[in-house]
Amino acid sequence: MNRKHCITGHGGVQLCVHDLGPEAAPAIILVHGWSQCHLSFARQSELAERFRLILPDLRGHGQSDKPLDPVCYDNSRPWAEDMQAIIKTLGLEAPLLVGWSMGGWVVMDYLEHFGDAALAGVGLIGSSITTGAHLPPAAAKVRNDPPAKAMGMYSEDLAENLAAVQAFVAVCFYQQPDAATLAQAVGYNMLVPPKVRAAARLRQEDRRAVAEATVKPAWVAWGAHERLAPAEMGQQALSHFPKAEEQIYHKSGHSPFWEEAAAFNADLAAFANRCFTPGPAPVGEG
Repeated sequence: MNRKHCITGHGGVQLCVHDLGPEAAPAIILVHGWSQCHLSFARQSELAERFRLILPDLRGHGQSDKPLDPVCYDNSRPWAEDMQAIIKTLGLEAPLLVGWSMGGWVVMDYLEHFGDAALAGVGLIGSSITTGAHLPPAAAKVRNDPPAKAMGMYSEDLAENLAAVQAFVAVCFYQQPDAATLAQAVGYNMLVPPKVRAAARLRQEDRRAVAEATVKPAWVAWGAHERLAPAEMGQQALSHFPKAEEQIYHKSGHSPFWEEAAAFNADLAAFANRCFTPGPAPVGEG
């Protein structure tokens, strides 16, 4: 069953949240990336046979509200409080919070403000624990790759904007999807106003200490053919989360959940099961 919720986030922003699978099952929240929407995770719907799958449209994206004031996007609190509102409103007990690309920043936003006590674990897919000037030096490869940098997506000129979106969507994949899938992705990317894209992406944050304070398990995954999140970003995250697991997809670029969906789903389900299954109590406890 696909349930659809309208949830009030930070500052009264209305968030569109899709909710699949049994309500009593352990919950996985999948947070999409910059200029995307919940449809990015269409190939993860099979996970709803075993888990409750929560797919929000982030503020400024998809069918959620799109205020244009940069303060709604250029700092960590709005994103963190949106995730908290989703968890509280839906009554999610110890969910697994997983973010792709900018969605991984939202995971870090949540950890910065609320910690990991209410979570079973966290996951980053093609993402980072730092942004802006705090990124590893390898991030310069993205800044020197025009389709990945996607400056035209900040433009109010429709033709320039659309051309940049088309190029950016192609960069998100190593194994290029069929024409219909690419067209759909361009369509939902175009729902995001240019001012929202600029404010959401141009952040300067160092959450290495936040990662180090995270005691729950962390899953750090990326594609071997990344053009948007070089491996050094994942390696930086692995070096700071105390309980980190690495997963590399050798036939994927930025979107392993689409490019190697079967393997990704199996790996995420296995990690989720480890998070949701309590380990034995230490000797002398219980």
